[in-house]
Amino acid sequence: MAEDEARVQPATRRGKFIMVRHGESEGNRDRRFTLTAETPLTELGRRQARRAARRISQLFRPEVIVSSPFARARQTSEIIAEELPLPIEVVNDLHERDLGCLKGQSYDALRELVRTDPAYDPANGWAWRPEGGESYEDVRRRVMAAVEELRRRYAGREIVVVSHGGVMLSVWAHLAGAWHGAHLPPNCGIVLVEHDPSKMYPPRIVEGVEEGELG
Repeated sequence: MAEDEARVQPATRRGKFIMVRHGESEGNRDRRFTLTAETPLTELGRRQARRAARRISQLFRPEVIVSSPFARARQTSEIIAEELPLPIEVVNDLHERDLGCLKGQSYDALRELVRTDPAYDPANGWAWRPEGGESYEDVRRRVMAAVEELRRRYAGREIVVVSHGGVMLSVWAHLAGAWHGAHLPPNCGIVLVEHDPSKMYPPRIVEGVEEGELG
């Protein structure tokens, strides 16, 4: 009987996605959407990543870090990996929302564009795409396909997932079933998503209750 229970337990144990937003980037600091995926962390962002690593080590026992390909997420992952230590896997579809024509523009430019674009519906803002870019619905579909694949590959295991504000916002909205009230974490905010073979459970804030800004 004990052997049977041992065989069943790993398959039924809940896995954990320890989702971390990257540390402050130069774009965050300058309140500007980045022109390139290679925009790095600031020194503050590096300190935030080290604090996040310590917090994760206190609460969890992850086996691997899965990272967005963007430099600010990779650098955050590298700092966490040095502290824990853990291997890093890069998953391309965890990258931040493509903002198209807004790349290189200030955060205020997004607010002005949605104010003046007749295609923007404030009641359905997550469906709006800037020219040449993605809507939040596009992000949600892309990211959730990647997350479902991670759920399959890492069933019953704890992993750190380092990504972006728009990615984590989209995961929260998907799991909560609504965009209204979805949590946008600050830099190095941490959100926990537990899962088993049948479903993913509602996300919970671990660190960083205040909302951040995208970028």
